[in-house]
Amino acid sequence: MNRTETIEAVRVDRRGVWIDGSPRTLLCASLFYFRLPREQWRERLEQVRASGYTCVDVYLPWNFHESAPGRWSFEGRRDVAAFLDLAHETGLYVIARPGPYICSEWDGGALPAWLGLDAELRIRQNEPRYLERVTAWFDQVLPMLAERQYPANGAVVMVQLENELDFFDCEDRAGYVGALRDAALGHGITVPLIACSGQGDLAGATGDVDGVVPACNFYPDDDSPDIEAEVRRYAGLVAERGVPLLITETNRRHRTLRRLLASGAKLIAPYLQSSGWNFGYTPSTGNWGRPGNFMSHGYDFGGYITSTGARRPEYAEAQVLARVLDTWGAQLALSKPVLSDDRPECDFPTSSVSAALAFPEGGRLLAVPHLGAEPGTAIVGDVPVAVAPGSCPLMAMDVPLGPRGIDATLTLASADLVAAADGVLVFSSDVPVTVVLDGTRAEVPVSERVTVTGVTVVVLPSAEAARLRSVDADGTVRVTDVPRQPAESAPTEVREVRRRFYTAPEEPAGRHTLPPTLESLGVYRGRGAYRTTTDLTGVDELLLTGAADIVDLSVAGRTHPAIAGFGAARRVDVGDVTGSVAIEALVEIWGHANFDDARLPALRMGALRGLGTLWKVRGKADVSALWTVDGHWAGNPAPTRVLGGWSSTRVAEPVTYGRTVHSPTQSALHLHGVIEPLRVSVDGGAPETLHAENPWVLLPAGTHRVAVTLPHHPSGPGLRAELLTLEAVRDWSCAAQNDELLSKFAARSGPAESVRLPLTLRPGEETWLDIDLPPSPAGYLVRLDATQVRVTGWAGGECVGRVWSGDRPDFSGGDPDTLWIPPGWPGLTLLAQAVEGRDAPGIRTLWLEVPT
Repeated sequence: MNRTETIEAVRVDRRGVWIDGSPRTLLCASLFYFRLPREQWRERLEQVRASGYTCVDVYLPWNFHESAPGRWSFEGRRDVAAFLDLAHETGLYVIARPGPYICSEWDGGALPAWLGLDAELRIRQNEPRYLERVTAWFDQVLPMLAERQYPANGAVVMVQLENELDFFDCEDRAGYVGALRDAALGHGITVPLIACSGQGDLAGATGDVDGVVPACNFYPDDDSPDIEAEVRRYAGLVAERGVPLLITETNRRHRTLRRLLASGAKLIAPYLQSSGWNFGYTPSTGNWGRPGNFMSHGYDFGGYITSTGARRPEYAEAQVLARVLDTWGAQLALSKPVLSDDRPECDFPTSSVSAALAFPEGGRLLAVPHLGAEPGTAIVGDVPVAVAPGSCPLMAMDVPLGPRGIDATLTLASADLVAAADGVLVFSSDVPVTVVLDGTRAEVPVSERVTVTGVTVVVLPSAEAARLRSVDADGTVRVTDVPRQPAESAPTEVREVRRRFYTAPEEPAGRHTLPPTLESLGVYRGRGAYRTTTDLTGVDELLLTGAADIVDLSVAGRTHPAIAGFGAARRVDVGDVTGSVAIEALVEIWGHANFDDARLPALRMGALRGLGTLWKVRGKADVSALWTVDGHWAGNPAPTRVLGGWSSTRVAEPVTYGRTVHSPTQSALHLHGVIEPLRVSVDGGAPETLHAENPWVLLPAGTHRVAVTLPHHPSGPGLRAELLTLEAVRDWSCAAQNDELLSKFAARSGPAESVRLPLTLRPGEETWLDIDLPPSPAGYLVRLDATQVRVTGWAGGECVGRVWSGDRPDFSGGDPDTLWIPPGWPGLTLLAQAVEGRDAPGIRTLWLEVPT
């Protein structure tokens, strides 16, 4: 297959997307092979195809295929080539997204954790050491994609480079994206290369590199009246670049998707229409403005297919919209967005601007979104029409029907046209439809048919239109039967489990002066133990800095509440112990950050995991007073004030406070009362930003000049500064338990005792439990009735996922309280870890639900 043939087969220009020489409007669903059992790939792909969507987009996570440096796997659930071939067999196009960074709430955004071990390597930059590692990944995956490009051997119609680079501080965007483009071309990728912007910065996402098509991700409020105005602006911006509006991610609601379509989008790819699962240690940490939240085992944002494969009501909405696209075909694919001359008057909330699509053969489609909850009426032209709440009908206006074999003009139709042929027009609507043909007006009730100027007009309720199969010449409509839903079964209570007498082994990882990162011990996913003995005589408090993700800390046998501060400094009270005591910390990786969040150290992309540094607090001093002031009208000599205490009329203007502090050892400056971010520099060095989430500055031993710059905020609570004198806890022994070791142990059999639930545990205790599961063709959802327990589950030789009951951090994604055991994955083994908290830890019972 040569390049010319491929470009002719798949290309984009300012008019739209062309496949095999025909213009296409693509509806695309996210579907991720790595979040599903391999046995369900075909079923899920067929579900997407049956929804009327013609395309799937799929990330390819680098660290899923390279689990350790140079250790590659493309077998089993990692056989992405087999998944792409199944998509082709199913009749779907594919947009492949190999990164190298993918985001996707996935561990590290798919960037391997060990990249952070190289201090000179800078991720997502035009930097040789990083690009060398990217090249190794691309050498594995791009030939696989090139071989499966459309139309020769596969379904790949576009390849996305990187992902939302405009969110990231890339120093040389053109150089970086250009290097990725050159690698793709060098491996024979000839379909269009795209790069998506996450916040509308087209140049920030693409570097304005020639040969890389800018695409947009939009996540608006579904009820916003301003969606059209925003999207139309970007349709115009990409048109200036000679390409169509490609929306590579957006919300899942089809009312919103219709508004995007009417605003000029030629590709619409709602993110995660087909939900899945975060198996094992693969979810990321820290998303969407809440620093330090966790991703749940279920990966489900309300798309039209649930994580277990059930169809939601939105699935029928997808089928109706797909029929609209099929019915209008090339006219819709080549239509141009225009501001409607006939802005409808509505008695319901609607969009702030009116969006319509002008057909090349005359006429247009007018989108009329109803953003309210009550039935409403719109005046289109001078014709009142009914509009159902929560809908967005695409109303045909002044459309010649000659190309469809009907000698008439469709002056107005207030509902979606889902079929047209042989003198029959079929509309989908849940309210009566107004049709005007050649000036003759008719009101057609739902589920009725009328003849208007010789044309049979049929109105189907949307539920039937979604299942439309064929239309006869006399207007008889045939629909597919409603899929029979399996009967729901009552949950089964698990009353007895087998408790193992033995615990998982550890791999010794040496002695270290200070705690090393887990990645440096070869643990990229999993956990590790840190142990030491130290003298706490005269020490009332410890300070933990740089720890992530989850730290279970025990001092002198006393278990402290789990720490999940993602690198933020945490004070630990040890005033009740003295002398030489044992300290043990079990540190678990939940997932590396997928989003570069500067507020917490461990949420920076590329940040490593581990215990960080544990300090003895040897002294404390209040240093809130005696700060000199530089800012506004403060003169020379500088006034001396309390930190934050300068008075000025210039609200929000920055003021710098300076002070000398001294400590004979390393120290930590803690600023109490931080609300807005502020800047701190030490000895004239580069300023560091402090946030409310982590208002600490570590200082080396000696005398230092500290400068704090903050906006003047006379209504604020004020600041207090405290200097802690520190001594590092040293001489640690380490042991590693990576995910492979834990999975092998979970699959073992050995001596165990049968115990009846409930099971009471001590804080800090952990136990392994085996549970027999009867066969189920749909697998099981496992729900825990438990308190203060973290549970990790294994089945079929693989870690399934984790749940946390009781006091826990925020979670995002799907249901955080269930584990799913896929059908055909034998056995269930649980590792239960008791966590200190308000309630006594334990497992009262387990419930098994068969998903429907």
